[in-house]
Amino acid sequence: QVQLVESGGGLVQPGGSLRLSCAASGSIFGIYGMGWYRQAPGKQRELVANISSGGSTNYSDSVKGRFTISRDNAKNTVYLQMNSLKPEDTAVYYCNSDIVPMRGPLDHYWGQGTQVTVSS
Repeated sequence: QVQLVESGGGLVQPGGSLRLSCAASGSIFGIYGMGWYRQAPGKQRELVANISSGGSTNYSDSVKGRFTISRDNAKNTVYLQMNSLKPEDTAVYYCNSDIVPMRGPLDHYWGQGTQVTVSS
């Protein structure tokens, strides 16, 4: 069974930094794209950033220049370095990935979410 487990959320002051991690575990044959989404109270879930298996990245305009997505393929892990955080970055952040399990077809997996709160 494939799982995505996030860590690294918390409370930070405006202008501060946090680093989120998301590790894929289980019976995995291959991992393709990985990414981060977020959902603030009363709003729809939105893309923050994603990264292809080859390392190509894509960012939402709201985080471009402040957030950096990266991945360690040997550890099946994706990271989100968040700098210059703003109160409007407050949300639950979800990891997602396209994974081929050892037995079964390609599927889209989500983590359980980690809370990020930016407040003074």
